[in-house]
Amino acid sequence: MPAKTCKYCNAPLKRDWIALNKKLISPELNEFICISCLADDLDCEVEDLEIKIEEFKEQGCTLFK
Repeated sequence: MPAKTCKYCNAPLKRDWIALNKKLISPELNEFICISCLADDLDCEVEDLEIKIEEFKEQGCTLFK
């Protein structure tokens, strides 16, 4: 299976970024965006999203395994 890439900028995606897309947008997504493009869409900083990823992991969210 080919590596998934950001639908906006074609950057290779990390597993946590795909999980974050599913958590914040919809679990039914088939196309994903990188953390930088997601931060732009949500009008926040990449660092804010990185903090959220860690918080979701600490909460035991099964998307982030």
